[in-house]
Amino acid sequence: MTQRILVIRLSALGDFIMALPAMAAIRRHHPTADITLLTTKPLAELGNRSGWFNHVEIDSKPGWRNLSGWLRLRRRLRRGRFDRVYDLQSQDRTAIYFRLFWPGRRPEWSGIAKGASHPHTDPNRRHMHAYDIHAAQLAVAGIADIPLPDLGWLEEKTSKLGLPSRIALLVPGSAPHRPAKRWPTEHYAALAQRLVDAKITPVIIGTAEEKPLADVIRTLCPKARDLTGQTTLFQIATLARKAQFAVGNDTGPMHLIALVGCRVVSLFSDESKPARSAPRGDVAVLHRPDLADLPVDEVANALGLSA
Repeated sequence: MTQRILVIRLSALGDFIMALPAMAAIRRHHPTADITLLTTKPLAELGNRSGWFNHVEIDSKPGWRNLSGWLRLRRRLRRGRFDRVYDLQSQDRTAIYFRLFWPGRRPEWSGIAKGASHPHTDPNRRHMHAYDIHAAQLAVAGIADIPLPDLGWLEEKTSKLGLPSRIALLVPGSAPHRPAKRWPTEHYAALAQRLVDAKITPVIIGTAEEKPLADVIRTLCPKARDLTGQTTLFQIATLARKAQFAVGNDTGPMHLIALVGCRVVSLFSDESKPARSAPRGDVAVLHRPDLADLPVDEVANALGLSA
């Protein structure tokens, strides 16, 4: 009988990207299982194109007072007849999902839910990096090895973007409600000019809402290219493989860029903790309590650019 497995990993982008090695390890550990990914709509295509899941379902994340929404979610979970659940979200919300299987048979559960068959109870969990959390959690469930997976599926043509061969990616945005995570845009512009002087084209990526940041950079460095709002995640991964390096704030695309092998300089303020959320890979972390105090020269030096 085919084993039925559910993997839960909702938002945000950076957290989802950091869970990719764990997802691949789950598929490798259960090669013949019927595996469903429960995620949010913006991340569903990543799950579909990975090839690790037989099904991808969208969690509408009902509000706490939305009783009908919770009942619909309960019916969906119970209809799945899952034998095991890997809760890679492992937050209060998804711990409640474990309770939704009552009454009746509950699946084996890997996560933090009270009563889980394979609980991750490390008291240092809240201080661990996401990769290390997943590795420790899956080890309890019998998955001891989580190597970097084949990410060849993170690929999409970029020829129509008309970029030169020598590029560097700049990621000046971050969550809009946390502006303290951003290195000053004028500093990015000064760094962009250093790149131009080194005959490397700076390419600005981000969401359409971050275009004003790109406009500031291009006003001060007209030879920078603005691709904000113009690239898919798959194209960003393709550009990252071609780039000389990337510089960016603590934001989701930086995890993707690093994971596919690009050399990265990641900038952190006290708004977030590198030990818990820095990208993994060929990564140099530069930190200041206030990123306004991080000089352009220090970032340029980390990239090997002369003054």
